[in-house]
Amino acid sequence: MSRIGAWFRGSAPKLSPTVSQADLRAKEIAAMEDAMASTAMIMNDDIEGAEERLRKGDSSFHHLGMAVCIFMRSILGFEKEIMAEASSRLIDCENTSWNEMKKAQKEAKAGEDRIYPPGSEYSLVIADSQLMSAIIAVLHESLTEALRGFYRLRKAYLTLDEIMQAEAAYLKKKGLSSDFSKEQLTSSSSSTSGARDNGTDDTDTDLEFVDADEAHSGAQTPLNYEGHLTKNSNPPEKRFSKLSLSSDATSKPQPEKPGTPLSPSSPSSSSSDIFNNPVDIFVHSGANMCFGSLLLLLSMVPPTFSRLLSIIGFRGDRERGIQMLWQSSQFNNINGAVGGLMLLSYYNGLLSFADILPSDEDVEKGAIVGYPRARCKALLAQMRARYPDSGLWRFEEARILGNNKDLHGALRVLKSNTKSKMRQVTALNSFEMALNSMYIHDYADMRDNFLRCVELNDWSPTLYYYIAGCAELENYRNAYHSKEKDEFQIQLHKKKTEELLLKAPTVAGKKRFLAKPLPFEQFVARKIQKWEERSKELGIDLVDAVGVSPAEEMTYLWNGTKKMQIPELEMSEKVLQWDRLTAPEEARKKIKAELDEQATRDVCRAAVARELGKLDEARELLDSILAMDKLAFKGPTKDDYALPAAHYEMAALAWFEVQKPELRRDDNEEGEYGEDWLREKVEECQSWLDKVARWEAFVLDARIGMRVQTGMDTIRWYKREHGWAAA
Repeated sequence: MSRIGAWFRGSAPKLSPTVSQADLRAKEIAAMEDAMASTAMIMNDDIEGAEERLRKGDSSFHHLGMAVCIFMRSILGFEKEIMAEASSRLIDCENTSWNEMKKAQKEAKAGEDRIYPPGSEYSLVIADSQLMSAIIAVLHESLTEALRGFYRLRKAYLTLDEIMQAEAAYLKKKGLSSDFSKEQLTSSSSSTSGARDNGTDDTDTDLEFVDADEAHSGAQTPLNYEGHLTKNSNPPEKRFSKLSLSSDATSKPQPEKPGTPLSPSSPSSSSSDIFNNPVDIFVHSGANMCFGSLLLLLSMVPPTFSRLLSIIGFRGDRERGIQMLWQSSQFNNINGAVGGLMLLSYYNGLLSFADILPSDEDVEKGAIVGYPRARCKALLAQMRARYPDSGLWRFEEARILGNNKDLHGALRVLKSNTKSKMRQVTALNSFEMALNSMYIHDYADMRDNFLRCVELNDWSPTLYYYIAGCAELENYRNAYHSKEKDEFQIQLHKKKTEELLLKAPTVAGKKRFLAKPLPFEQFVARKIQKWEERSKELGIDLVDAVGVSPAEEMTYLWNGTKKMQIPELEMSEKVLQWDRLTAPEEARKKIKAELDEQATRDVCRAAVARELGKLDEARELLDSILAMDKLAFKGPTKDDYALPAAHYEMAALAWFEVQKPELRRDDNEEGEYGEDWLREKVEECQSWLDKVARWEAFVLDARIGMRVQTGMDTIRWYKREHGWAAA
């Protein structure tokens, strides 16, 4: 029987190793593309559809896609149970991908011409999982979990860095130019991987952070593939011009085929020549998206925290991160979509907080740290064409309008975008509506939209109730100072204001960051305590004990003045006047005499004056704050952010003069501002920023710190462009 069996086995045709390998590659590619297409449905507001399709697959890529869906739900909703589920799925995905990576490395043939090491597609999946796990851990209420998150973040950082170095080495070997200069490609990698290779990484003192190097010999690629990588002949700028504020999902341009690079606004036109198979496209677009996001986010942390991160091997690089995200956004896949979303979130969200930025003219000349308005519009048009049913991109359209000082246009878009299939997108939309209503001083809509946020999202109900109370306070003050003196309306708004303000601290402490209360929740608790103590001391009602307009204070902290036009700015000047107070005259005098109250008011007024071009008035207001005793800002209920904010505003004033020297009044000069004067103003700006960067801890130091960090990046860019040595 054994001989007969052997005879039958011998007579069976032998499978060609090449055909077998091709079949395995084809299966891997099919699973990858199906998982990416399924996950991309999230970007079209169809997270349930994405999950349904992903459940049908069992590859590492499907596991990653499913984890992404739950991760998106967890971070947008900040629900603890969903975070726990996401963490579990991410760990499973990481383990599965590890096994696949090892298998790919074992089966790889030596000597093959590859861009990436064998199994890099699975290394990328592991890094993706580690990044998402790290984010969830940092958002966790446990400090221990947060520390574990930083460890996973570092592992992802090193993995992505190695992938990008492999790509750079391949391009160099082929004599091809990378999308980044040699200096950019090695700026962060040389300090991590290079140091590890030489055994001289003195930042790693904890042995637990040492990762063993794996043997790498090249990337796994298909044997034969012809991808759809033709250029898009319809420019995004042209498609954007066809989208109106009232446009809907019924008449959008047809999206391009998957894998197609975004053409006119892309940083490189040679991507389709270099990356011409789906595995390389996946790794290239994914590594650029992940590493670009990581480098960008690390570059924006406050200066004190960034120094701590650099000790354990984290170094952000804003310019390189942004360029990598633009590179990723070329591709019509989930990586490109997330890269595009990160760019729009950065430009329309985080960068909108900043004041010290390159001018529009400098951005047109290539200043990477600035806000490229035309390019963002083109990117948005591309994303809306790819995902026509998504409210997320309509939300970004509104933010672009807001950054262009068209707040009323932004509100029209937001009000037509309230029925997303994803509750999380609706919550973002409502929050943006609330902020924009605050900037145009529509206090009724501001109140209602912030209360709507309480229903849609439980990230910080304390903040939502507080700012809704700030809006109702302005309604009360309007009624109180109205000529009609409608007593019913006065008491109605007063009662509602007190109800909302007192509600805020009762729901505090439910969310924590790095095991600490959220900064704005600490801020709100201090404010309410301050007003309650003042109320008892002066013998007046809580609502009448409020001093400078807290709505205008919130506007300053979100930098809403930057989005205002002259009518809104002039209204802010009126709202910040002392005669808006409702306390009796004696009590009013005592409120006005408090130094931190004066400083808070004058910081807000200085920002408004700067936007109106009243630079001398702004400087006088800030000088009065700088002359105050630091001890006046010490105490559990003092507004301790006002003094460092005044220093930051002095930096912003100096930069404003650099950008618009014609607004500077100087009777001793005739309007001639040469390079020496420019350099002096830039150094002045740098000096003020350095002082804030070294400031001791205060409640809102992270929020002010983001503005400072962006300003420092801008100053470094400006000095480099002018050939000046860094200070």
